[in-house]
Amino acid sequence: MQLPAHPRLLVAQTGFLGDTILTTPLLSALRQALAPASLSVLTTPQAAPLLAQHPDVDAVVVDAKRTHGRGLGGLMRTARQLGRQSFSLAVAPHKSLRTALLLALAGIPYRVGFRQSPGWFLYHRTTLRDSQAHEVERILSLLRVFGLDPRPYAVRPRVAYGEAARRKAQALLKRYQLDTPQPLFIVCPGSVWFTKRWTVEGYAGLVQALERSYGRVLICGGPDDLPVTRAVHSQAAGRGVNLTGQADLQTFMALIDRARLVVSNDSAPMHLAVARGVPVVAIFCATTPSLGYGPYSPQSIIVERKELSCRPCGRHGGPRCPRRTEACMRLIGIHDVLAGVDQLLCSTASHAES
Repeated sequence: MQLPAHPRLLVAQTGFLGDTILTTPLLSALRQALAPASLSVLTTPQAAPLLAQHPDVDAVVVDAKRTHGRGLGGLMRTARQLGRQSFSLAVAPHKSLRTALLLALAGIPYRVGFRQSPGWFLYHRTTLRDSQAHEVERILSLLRVFGLDPRPYAVRPRVAYGEAARRKAQALLKRYQLDTPQPLFIVCPGSVWFTKRWTVEGYAGLVQALERSYGRVLICGGPDDLPVTRAVHSQAAGRGVNLTGQADLQTFMALIDRARLVVSNDSAPMHLAVARGVPVVAIFCATTPSLGYGPYSPQSIIVERKELSCRPCGRHGGPRCPRRTEACMRLIGIHDVLAGVDQLLCSTASHAES
């Protein structure tokens, strides 16, 4: 099929928050290379704020696939919604069967996706996804369908927020008397997957050490992380300020911009820090960077126990340790993470001086 000139382009990414962040280099590449008449992104309600202010995105279309978009009826309703918007080209970094079906049912006349997708036969053109590459580079490989070399577009992910979020972040910091030039560190102990989380004891000790010797600490996370962050805050003897659930996603981005450094598990805050150009110490427990989801930035340090042969125990970790030892979580010490903090602060300071 002939690729439409200046297409009405839809990029379909309804994965996790991290998947959406790692798709942003593709959005910029498609904007630059195809000069679309419009560029819309289909994503989840949770991820929509990541793209609401993105300079390369004209519109965000929400697929509430876990609520009223669920099941066959929800699929058909969402397909009709997409069909009414007259998209001429769809690109699908999300390799699910549901995504392929949705784009086909919407009647989008030119559809591009991965050969490894269960719905590959519903795409007009496909490309192979390199399992050995970083996810940013895997997603960018879709450019090959358009005769483009993806390598020049392999840049740091990017997300943006608006002035309202900046004001909300400033008000939060003022409420806790943190609206000063003093160094701020953000610690994010949560994750959807239990085996991706470093221990509560480890994070509590880290918060205490950071507050004693480095600066003030914000303990952050989404509403679902509240049990974990409360436990960390309690075991840290009240050290740090627990902002969990008090900042929406855009406000959290604005808070990240105030941080000297972010410490996070292998989860969305790690990718958000990268996308805002803030140094990150990433703690990998059950998962490994070899899966392709490590921090895509030179301003990052990974802390992990490389000697454990049981890692990774799954693509996302899991709800429990298969060996019931939790060794990948428990063998990481506070000194390991602080060493990463020191190394990153030294390297970023040297870079600033040069």
